[in-house]
Amino acid sequence: MNWLKKIFIKDQEILKYILFGVLTTVVNIAVFFLFDTVLNFSYMIANVISIIAAILFAFFTNKKYVFKAKSQSWKLAFKEFYLFVGLRSVSGLFDMLSMFMLVDFMNLETNLSKILTQFIIVVLNYIFSKLYIFR
Repeated sequence: MNWLKKIFIKDQEILKYILFGVLTTVVNIAVFFLFDTVLNFSYMIANVISIIAAILFAFFTNKKYVFKAKSQSWKLAFKEFYLFVGLRSVSGLFDMLSMFMLVDFMNLETNLSKILTQFIIVVLNYIFSKLYIFR
């Protein structure tokens, strides 16, 4: 049991990132499902809405719980938000392109395509957050 406690303490940031990454992914997929499948929006519009919802959820949870970043001023908080949204928009563009390719060219179902795309998005977003936003 001590080894488990040591791992948790040592790798707490990564474990929290994984937890909130999973929750962000759930938000992304759930919002996509709602707009694509339940409300019958175009899958590309549903994807844009789900990406925006996930970005907002991820910013606040990553800032507060994962990286525990405390902004000393509104200017710094805005800079973090601007960088976060900007870099997440890069992964969002990848998300959009992947969805387009999987759905329109490979003829995969939209919800399956969304799930497959999220595996790469999680890795990209961790790298962006760790290296560029919440240093």
